[in-house]
Amino acid sequence: MKPSYTRAEKREQAWLLLRGSKQAVADAVDPRIEARLDAIGERGRDRALREAEALLWRLEAAKDAAADAVAAARTAPSTERSEARRAVKETQKRVERVQQEVDRYRRR
Repeated sequence: MKPSYTRAEKREQAWLLLRGSKQAVADAVDPRIEARLDAIGERGRDRALREAEALLWRLEAAKDAAADAVAAARTAPSTERSEARRAVKETQKRVERVQQEVDRYRRR
C-alpha cells in the first residue's frame, strides 16, 4: 500500500532529500536527515493503513444498510413497498460509491 503523506510532509521530504543529496556529494550525510525521512515514511504508512481500514469499515456498514433495506422491502406492507424499493436502490448506490472509492484507493 502506498503511503499517504500530507502536503507539509511532502515539502519536508523534498527539502530533506535535497539537503541530503547535497551532503552526499560532500560525503558528510547527517544521520538526523535519514532518521527524519524514516519517521515521515512511518507516519505515511500508518496513515495509509488507517485510511484503508476506515474505507473498509464504511464499505461493510454500507453493505449492512443495504441488507437491512432489502429485508425491510421484503417485509413491507403493499402500501409501503414502492418507498422500500426506493430505499433499496439508494443503499445499493451507496455501496457502489463506497466500493468504487475502495478500488480507487487500492489502485493508487
